Amino acid sequence: MTDTDTGTTLLDLNLDRTLDLWLRRFSQPQWRGRHVEGWLFEGQAERRAAEQRLAAVGVQARFHSAYKPLVQHFIDNVGRAQLVAAHVRYPVPQIGPAQRFRLEAYPLAALLPEGGLTLEPRADALLHYDVELELQGGKRLTQRVHAPNRRHADASGAPALSPTGWLRVGTMAGAANLLDCAVSTDYEQAFAQALHAVRAHPWPDAEPYFERLQLRIDLPGYEQPIAWAGESISTAEALHEDLYFSLLEFFQQHSGRPLGDRRLQPGQIVPDIRLGATTPRVRVSLQPFDAQAQDALAAAQLPQAAAAALESLGSAPAPAYIAQILQGWPGQRFEAPTRQGRSVWGYYQAGTQRPVFISGGQHANETSGVVGALRAADALRHDGRAHFALIALENPDGYALHRELCCQHSGHMHHAARYTALGDDVEYREGAPLYERAARQQALALSGAQLHVNLHGYPAHEWTRPLSGYVPRGFEQWMCPKAFFLILRYHAGWQQPARTLLEAVCARLKAVPGLAEFNARQRALYEQHAGPMPFELIDGIACTQAQTTHDAPVTLVTEFPDETVHGDAFRFAHLVQMHTVLAAVQAWQQIEL
Repeated sequence: MTDTDTGTTLLDLNLDRTLDLWLRRFSQPQWRGRHVEGWLFEGQAERRAAEQRLAAVGVQARFHSAYKPLVQHFIDNVGRAQLVAAHVRYPVPQIGPAQRFRLEAYPLAALLPEGGLTLEPRADALLHYDVELELQGGKRLTQRVHAPNRRHADASGAPALSPTGWLRVGTMAGAANLLDCAVSTDYEQAFAQALHAVRAHPWPDAEPYFERLQLRIDLPGYEQPIAWAGESISTAEALHEDLYFSLLEFFQQHSGRPLGDRRLQPGQIVPDIRLGATTPRVRVSLQPFDAQAQDALAAAQLPQAAAAALESLGSAPAPAYIAQILQGWPGQRFEAPTRQGRSVWGYYQAGTQRPVFISGGQHANETSGVVGALRAADALRHDGRAHFALIALENPDGYALHRELCCQHSGHMHHAARYTALGDDVEYREGAPLYERAARQQALALSGAQLHVNLHGYPAHEWTRPLSGYVPRGFEQWMCPKAFFLILRYHAGWQQPARTLLEAVCARLKAVPGLAEFNARQRALYEQHAGPMPFELIDGIACTQAQTTHDAPVTLVTEFPDETVHGDAFRFAHLVQMHTVLAAVQAWQQIEL
């Protein structure tokens, strides 16, 4: 560990690139004429180039992706134009969710004609997929797709089964009579080394433990667009997600809190994963906050026209744009400070109607709600009767981190930006200093609102933790997009008006152009891979409800799959968010309380 001008370095380590090690090893004369099959976390172009180099020295090699091997097999080896149907039999693991390997097949169903993919569990836990393909002209093929995994303990100490590197070497094609073993790849080593550096550090007992825990990892890796599904496979994004949530789990345990406790305040955890490196490198350091430099970087790299209309925004707006909008409206303003010295800006308009509190950006990587809240408030403020409080961006520090991370990867989920600079979920903050939480309390007190419309989002593509059992613990139901849906929360004694509100909002949302088709399309793909939706459907919108004690007596939470979307998809997302607010405000006026 060393001290530097910019912080404290816990680790700075170069790793050997696994693909280079394999090339050097199997280029030796003793492997001539052998058949090598390997799995590692590299892209198609790099794997094919390595195969050609080994072929030039007389070695028959085939390298596969260890991450999502079934989907990558279809991308690498199956011609989509000729594909009619596929029947996949998947393993049922002895560790982790029984549906793990079925989920890992996402989004194969989008590759085939409707109903063309069938998924069936096998009776064993052998780690491969059995694939039967039907091609144009009636031709049928049978294939076996290996899915190498290792058993281990994850960051919390729980048993896990996770994708791993593997080598199979034989004297003939398909044989593994010379080698058949797991290999710890550079990707896995980077993850393990970063976790070890954090776990080995002597952390204090009291939260927060740091200002910013920076994990900069440079790897070969790959980004694989899947055009036919509007998806992308990214080893960088997957590592970001796994590092962030693994470290949350570690610090939850260190603090004595239960796993998943959103009150934890470790500080800001920032995995910064970049691809394209020929020499993998892992750097872990403790850094001070530098909000000024962070904001300057984002302003330079993510410019935005100051005069752009709200409805035209195709990406998350700059904080200065949001402030300009709010400052241009007549009405009462309020604010609260953040940990990094920014401000949560609130707006209040008194009126004769029942008051409503509208918020967005609690989880700062869920950005369509920010624009949806502003658009709804802009429509409401022209009605002199409307009575509402607005916080369009509840987590400015997290939003600033999201913008910083988007300078590198604009299409990633960036869950490190989900929580505040303290590392907690602002809704669950209990003790002083309240910082952002104080703005929500002001909004509720000023308005007297008994309804809170809280605009959220979730990943618009698959969310995984590949080195910790694949399925994201605690967020299993958010793993794959499943359309726009609503969460209803209510205090004791408020169930009936809350339910009436929910039904009225769903009825009104039927009129939003394109929403019913969007929901049906996403639900169909979700159910192909995850089974039936676990929620009630009301007018084609999935809904769930629960009693709570948080904040207003009734809270309507939106969930639009908005993380990573841009352009028209983002505009559609904030259109739906806006219509949900307006529907809720209108319905709330007519409900008997």
